[in-house]
Amino acid sequence: MSLHTLAAVDLGSNSFHLQIVRVVDEMLYPLDSLKETVRLGAGVTPDKNIDAKTAERAFATLRLFAERLRGMPKNHVRVVGTNALRIAKNAQPFIREAELILGFPIEIIAGREEARLIYLGVAKSLPPADHDRLVVDIGGGSTELIIGHRLKPKQMDSLYMGCVSYSARFFADGLIDKKSFRDAQLAARTELEQIRETFIKEGWREAYGSSGTAKALAGIMIENGFSQNGITREGLEWLRDRALKAGNFRELGLGIKPDRIPVMAGGLAIMLTIFEELQLRRMLPVDTALRDGVLYDMLGRTHQADIPDVRAATVEQFAKRYHVDFQQTERVSGLALHFFTGAKSVAATDLEIQNEYAAQERLKWAAKLHEIGMVIAQASFHKHSAYILANADMPGFSKREQAVLARLVLAQRGKLGKVLADTPLTDDFIFEAICLRLAVLLSRSRRYVAAKYFILTHEADKSVTLAIDATWLSAHDLTDYALTLEVAEWKALSVNLALRKSI
Repeated sequence: MSLHTLAAVDLGSNSFHLQIVRVVDEMLYPLDSLKETVRLGAGVTPDKNIDAKTAERAFATLRLFAERLRGMPKNHVRVVGTNALRIAKNAQPFIREAELILGFPIEIIAGREEARLIYLGVAKSLPPADHDRLVVDIGGGSTELIIGHRLKPKQMDSLYMGCVSYSARFFADGLIDKKSFRDAQLAARTELEQIRETFIKEGWREAYGSSGTAKALAGIMIENGFSQNGITREGLEWLRDRALKAGNFRELGLGIKPDRIPVMAGGLAIMLTIFEELQLRRMLPVDTALRDGVLYDMLGRTHQADIPDVRAATVEQFAKRYHVDFQQTERVSGLALHFFTGAKSVAATDLEIQNEYAAQERLKWAAKLHEIGMVIAQASFHKHSAYILANADMPGFSKREQAVLARLVLAQRGKLGKVLADTPLTDDFIFEAICLRLAVLLSRSRRYVAAKYFILTHEADKSVTLAIDATWLSAHDLTDYALTLEVAEWKALSVNLALRKSI
């Protein structure tokens, strides 16, 4: 697939960002960008719901973004949500409305996945180096810290402290005094305590700050002579003292942008605490951040760039971690992909799968991981496998992608009506599940089965037919019986899976 234009939308807790780029020779060149200060995190009420006024402000911004994105293919656009949408109890109804406005699916990414993408975006903007680097991103509701080497993160974490949430919590109405600043720093120190020793032990040579807080602080440092090109500890302490004396940032006259002033106190308290706890003296700001990492990650998923699809690496790591039988997963994967690719040439229009490659990869990953639950117990191992995939940290995967993968693995065996009770049975999902279930069923003996004995087709009326070599089937009575039961399982869900005993 040739990609010419990509777009990333970052639904942050402070600002919403849209970035559109052109892909030329595996490099990204900016075409357009939009930023709106929505402060979604500030609109999360004490009972963890996004209030109506904030939601409408967010929807108004998304209508602007939708106009820019109109006409772009769905697989060229990726929309990610961060901390505010991770914690909001009413995130799902908000997302449904937001998706209707945008016309694209929204992924809520976990904190560590956010950290990985931030690091990727920053690392791609820096010249290659043989030493480790620290990247700090103070967002509206969370702060990500990553130590990495070149494009690979080595240590990363996401902490529940952000410029929006801390400003609202400790500096109501923008007022700053010694007690509130001390309380904010104590809260930040508590968060940093869990990662401090690990990060210091790992070490780094250079520190970089992404996001608006770092850029705003660096600008103040440079304009007031505390640095030529970044943030210093002395500059942060001077700014703290100036802010405490003035009582708020509006009175300082330091050229801070108006939309940054309401969240400046929280950002300063967090940054100064990071400098103190991690023993930093200097930090350089960078312009790249989460949305840039999302764009490069999209490029990597197409196998067109020097960035591998990290999801494939995650699948391999999980297979090793849970000690899967690699020979068995290869047998299942081979048959499942044989069914999928053989029928796709006939069924591409009927199935209406928007991204055939993505569906094929998902099926391959499901086959590779379908037995990871065996490490817990053989009985109902498919349920254990699905639980792990739905709930574990899986770098590269959004929560939605994990959920779909988990449901597919859950559907590999057992009573379909029971295991799929809460799963929307779309044509795409049904076809992938049929491919996986047949592959698992035919590989149950845990011996090699030649794919040449089977042909799967998808008819115009969306019924699926499995043609089997009659001679082979006559020598496998148990498989014949199991296939008969499989037909009945799908029939109960009004899905027509037919068997034809000849090729």
